[in-house]
Amino acid sequence: MTAAQLSITAGRIGRYGLGAPALVLTLIAMMIVPMHPVLLDTFFTFNISLSLVVILATIYIMRPLDFGVFPTVLLAATLLRLALNVASTRIVLLDGHTGSDAAGRVIQAFGEFVIGGNYAVGIVVFAILVIINFVVVTKGAGRVSEVAARFTLDAMPGKQMAIDADLNAGILTQEEAAERREEVRAEADFYGSMDGASKFVRGDAIAGILILFINIIGGLAVGVGQHDMDFGEAARTYTLLTIGDGLVAQIPSLLLSTAVAIIVTRMSRSQNMGDQIVSQLFGDPRVLTVAAGVLCLLGLIPGMPNLAFLALAAVCGTGAWMAHRKRTAVPVESAPETPAQQPEAPELSWDDVTEADPIGLEVGYRLIPLVDRAQGGELTARIKGVRKKLSEELGFLVPPVHIRDNLDLAPSAYRLTILGAIVAEAEIQPERLLAIDPGQATGGVEGVPTKDPAFGLDALWIDPSRRDHAQSHGYTVVDPATVVATHLNQVVGENAHELLGHEEAQQLLDRLSRTAPRLVDDLVPKLIPMSLLVRVLQDLLREHIPIHNIRRICETLAEHGARIQDPQTLVAATRVALGRTIIQRIGGPSGELPVITLEPALERLLQDSLQEDGDGGGGIEPGLAETVHSRLLETTQRQEIAGEPAVLLVSPTLRPWLSRFLRHGIPGLSVLAYNEVPENRNLRMVAAVGG
Repeated sequence: MTAAQLSITAGRIGRYGLGAPALVLTLIAMMIVPMHPVLLDTFFTFNISLSLVVILATIYIMRPLDFGVFPTVLLAATLLRLALNVASTRIVLLDGHTGSDAAGRVIQAFGEFVIGGNYAVGIVVFAILVIINFVVVTKGAGRVSEVAARFTLDAMPGKQMAIDADLNAGILTQEEAAERREEVRAEADFYGSMDGASKFVRGDAIAGILILFINIIGGLAVGVGQHDMDFGEAARTYTLLTIGDGLVAQIPSLLLSTAVAIIVTRMSRSQNMGDQIVSQLFGDPRVLTVAAGVLCLLGLIPGMPNLAFLALAAVCGTGAWMAHRKRTAVPVESAPETPAQQPEAPELSWDDVTEADPIGLEVGYRLIPLVDRAQGGELTARIKGVRKKLSEELGFLVPPVHIRDNLDLAPSAYRLTILGAIVAEAEIQPERLLAIDPGQATGGVEGVPTKDPAFGLDALWIDPSRRDHAQSHGYTVVDPATVVATHLNQVVGENAHELLGHEEAQQLLDRLSRTAPRLVDDLVPKLIPMSLLVRVLQDLLREHIPIHNIRRICETLAEHGARIQDPQTLVAATRVALGRTIIQRIGGPSGELPVITLEPALERLLQDSLQEDGDGGGGIEPGLAETVHSRLLETTQRQEIAGEPAVLLVSPTLRPWLSRFLRHGIPGLSVLAYNEVPENRNLRMVAAVGG
């Protein structure tokens, strides 16, 4: 097969993703299937060549991250070398009695030429190589990798804060900041991988020692016991083959260990390794000057190798003179000094003014894996599901959620914002599950007590292994991504009215104009202005009434808009028109609706107070307001325990004020006016609240 055909075949293998499976199958085959000595020579040569390429690559890269695949290459090279050891051991033990070339030319060359055919010398050379590799290079590289990984991970939050500070100061753009953050994460991943990869090199060195002794003992047993060889001949033959095999493996292992040591001791800045050594080692002329003086004194001592010392002194002196000349060199013709032309900063424009995000999610650095798809984060997909569900329920497109990390937060905390304002904060444990007590849990579950961020229910942070145990005790168990998504759903639902503006209202009208163009043309701006339509829609959303029936809403506004421009009155008329939808949302499809009413005396008193105060509600005596609130709260709690909706039915004049008064104090209570109940819906009075 020609080189062009090999290149085409390799390209096809890489294109179809077969490279890694082919490598794994090849390694397994080398360990199981007997190999011909010629093929073994080919793989040993390839192993040495690969080690040379790797160590040269670590020398010539500008910074360690440019060789980010190095840990994987290191693992593959180690496995290849171990597979070759297994294959060569098989051949040595099976055919070693036939001569020193039984395991191929490469092992024979290292056994005879490199160590002169003397197995005692071979053992000493092998032992020295193992000591250098295992005790010096591998141990030092492993320690440096461990420390580098630890300090890189510890410095990660500080680097993220520095990036955010530069971004806020305008030094970096959003794209540059994102690139810097990705570089910080890549650096942490690289040094973490190198910490683990250095253990492969250490294990490989230990395996080389064990394989040497196993092969020598096994060869003696096979040669003497099976092939009737003399002990001395068997010792010489199998020891030479084993030492040759060991040297063939230890030299690439030493090269890869050195490559590990080089790459983990490199600085992270982008600079050529040779330039770093020259500039930092020989950059100061005083270093070479002092070295030249010491060498010159040693060269003048009788009995010393004077020529060698004096020659090196001359070399160091010449280097010091050249370095000093380079430092003090002045250009012959120097242009008159002119202040450097600084590029003028561009004028500020409206593009430099950032708008507040409609919906924002800020996370601490420990929660980044939840929102990072590359790390298997599920929260982004959950948020899309929440947006889709809310858009269907509310009747307008909920804006996207802008997610970003915030190092000012606690590592496991997150923050929800609406139009730039903070509306909720909470802290979760990403490595645990949240077991929520819905009210029927029996206890007996070990965990960290907490509160559900969305609804304030009692909950526990438990280990994932206790999920089934917690569910058997009546707990609702959810993962951290679901906790954040549920909290987001609750917050956006409560603040949906703030997310609907003129643009969203215009989108609703544009959709309606496809089926009812005349209605849209007559309504805005002929009968009511766009601002009034937006106010009505916001008030409906504020009271948790969906606006997906935009046609019915616009028809009602068109009917009353010619003579009424008061938003509150138009909202009341629209609620009457949407009565069926409101009742069905509260009580479901059942024909009977349980309601709470006010005693006639209390209702008249409240109406008189509102009329005197101009419908502001400030004229009601505080003690009376507190009494009404507490009794309605008790009745609502009884309805919730009974599994029925809590509905307060009042007169149309009282409904707006009571709705505002009770909206946050009693969230589970719905306030309806008499005229909002459809005629075909039966009412069942469950309580009458008095003052």
